[in-house]
Amino acid sequence: MLSRAAAVLLPLFGRLTVTRETEGPFAPGSVFVANHDSVADPALVLAALRRAGVTPVVLATAGLWRVPVLRRALSKGGHIPVHRRSARAAEALEAAAEVVRSGRHVLIYAEGGLPLRMDAACAAPRPFRSGLARLSATTGAAVVPVGQAGARRLASGSAVKQLAGVLTAPLRRPRLHVHIGRPVHLPPGASEGTATAHRAVSAAWRRAARAVGEPALDG
Repeated sequence: MLSRAAAVLLPLFGRLTVTRETEGPFAPGSVFVANHDSVADPALVLAALRRAGVTPVVLATAGLWRVPVLRRALSKGGHIPVHRRSARAAEALEAAAEVVRSGRHVLIYAEGGLPLRMDAACAAPRPFRSGLARLSATTGAAVVPVGQAGARRLASGSAVKQLAGVLTAPLRRPRLHVHIGRPVHLPPGASEGTATAHRAVSAAWRRAARAVGEPALDG
């Protein structure tokens, strides 16, 4: 439901292009990991993955389940709430492992939240948390790096600025791009696995940033 809505609505707000490094279907139970810099970027990623034939289960912050309409869509789609910084945080990884073992794809945001900066510029992925590496180690799943750029042109800054960005987007039609990288198998060990995943997503992000004309600068 979320993927379908993103695919239908996103073209009204911007010009999305998608590239990928491999052809054909992804292995069952793949874990997709994307950079996260805007409240709008899940729409970009879901719309792009739908074009690639993927409708993943999303690990999303539990606070979204407090939004009445969104809660219904999230629950109906079997998406997984992440209770960050609580004793229940591990439940999300356990639920994601079950989904992966069933053969469904999962989308995870390994940065653990949004950046605090207020500008609309594109920036490199921040450090990853170890949950992705632990999920990969537990399930043996392939990890598919996804880089997106342009979402901050839709929504960034204060709540007022974000609303203004969304309302004016149909007129501005910002360029949006998602690059789906080559699947990788993470090495054992949370630290090395996390570093490998971060490098792969950073490389995908650079491809996306160049596609929309953003300076792809790390840091």
